[in-house]
Amino acid sequence: MFVVKIGGSILFDKEYQLKQKLLSNYAKTIRNIFSESKKKCAIVVGGGKLARKYIAVTRALGANEAYNDIMGIEAAKLNARLFIGALGDIAYPEPPNNLQEFHALFNVTDKIIICGGFQPGQSTNAVAASIAEIVTAEKLLNLTDVDGVYTADPDKDPNAKLMKELAISDLISLIAKQTTKAGQYPLFDKTAVQIVQRSKIVLQFINGSDPENLMKAITGKPIGTLITH
Repeated sequence: MFVVKIGGSILFDKEYQLKQKLLSNYAKTIRNIFSESKKKCAIVVGGGKLARKYIAVTRALGANEAYNDIMGIEAAKLNARLFIGALGDIAYPEPPNNLQEFHALFNVTDKIIICGGFQPGQSTNAVAASIAEIVTAEKLLNLTDVDGVYTADPDKDPNAKLMKELAISDLISLIAKQTTKAGQYPLFDKTAVQIVQRSKIVLQFINGSDPENLMKAITGKPIGTLITH
């Protein structure tokens, strides 16, 4: 059983246009993985640029952070529906609304369950970690718009280096330096990493710009950053 978290940021270009070809390639790759591995999997999709665009407007209009979180949840669910549509009959036709609903579905269907957000104050990273915990997943794969975890923000520091392995304690230290609000969880978030730590979930960060990287990670090839316990 694998849980795959797909960052919403990789689905859109700089002009907020959906990357239709990338979505199509992901659908093909996931179909291949699903048919070849014969293992169940769940997918969690983030809100990404779509969520941030809506949240920026509602925040400017005076909405509180709880409401902005709801906007992010709905955007993530919309992105989840993109994958449901692309995967067709191998995907469960509706994204679940909470962890209990997911678990109930997981016990009665072999279809791929695709989720967006669950509740205010909880990132889709935390959703993915919770799902990985409740189903005792072999691995949680986090697909981002960078190659993995760096020593510093690679967009700001040209000397930042990719780390192939990172202890969970060091990941917690990195996350502790982050500030978060609705729609913004730069790397991972405290709730998600606490879940990963307490259940010793195998977590791997990989670049999601190429769907083949997902296949490599699932087949055990060294790629991205592996979080060790």
